[in-house]
Amino acid sequence: MYSYQLYSSRNFPPLAATLKMLAETGYKDTEGFGGLYADAAKLAEMAAGLKANGLAMSTGHFSLDQIEKTPDFVIEIARTLGMKKVYCPYVMPADRPTDGAGWRAFGARLEQAGKPIVAAGYGFGWHNHDFEFVGGPDGRVPMFEILAGGPSLEWEMDVAWVVRGGADPFAWIKAYGSRISSAHVKDIAPRGENLAEDGWADVGHGTVDWKGLIAALKGVGCDYFVMEHDNPADDRRFASRSLASTTSY
Repeated sequence: MYSYQLYSSRNFPPLAATLKMLAETGYKDTEGFGGLYADAAKLAEMAAGLKANGLAMSTGHFSLDQIEKTPDFVIEIARTLGMKKVYCPYVMPADRPTDGAGWRAFGARLEQAGKPIVAAGYGFGWHNHDFEFVGGPDGRVPMFEILAGGPSLEWEMDVAWVVRGGADPFAWIKAYGSRISSAHVKDIAPRGENLAEDGWADVGHGTVDWKGLIAALKGVGCDYFVMEHDNPADDRRFASRSLASTTSY
């Protein structure tokens, strides 16, 4: 399933216009993020907006704080918006472990936090950035430790962040393909280009081997391919060009 992380359009309100744009561009699915669920009163309105535009929201991001402290609210949101998967996307620098044992314990913490969500029938896992692929003072790689500490965790693999972390995404797909249920599909501009967009690029217009990666991810049964750009100058341009590239592979 090809999807769109709505965070990519956070600077192009209103949400209603974004949903209409995505439907016109050819999307059928979306991914939510924390800022969209801040107002519980608007959840029904959002669900209606998705339905009106023929869109689903199969996956969503929720903070660890939300997952640990208010799992029932997370489940309510997932149920209202029709999600299938819940992912925890980030841990702040001040809260990050400093060694391999700490990261392994963090994986166990994630797994424990996700138990109510899994019990309610949803997939649950972690979404990476780049820091998980940078070895600590003890040489242990955080992403390896997270997956080992939480052996039932699913993984939403943000491939471009794997690359920015200095790792080989193909090697990680080969080693952990059975854990990858979703992938963020975004591209990296050539060095020195697209600086106004933080060095990101529309999918298929950058340096990441997306043709090969899509094949590899499909080969391990990845369910969702979520287009994302952290800072596009034009979200319609990004959405349309990225979907066209990805569906051509």
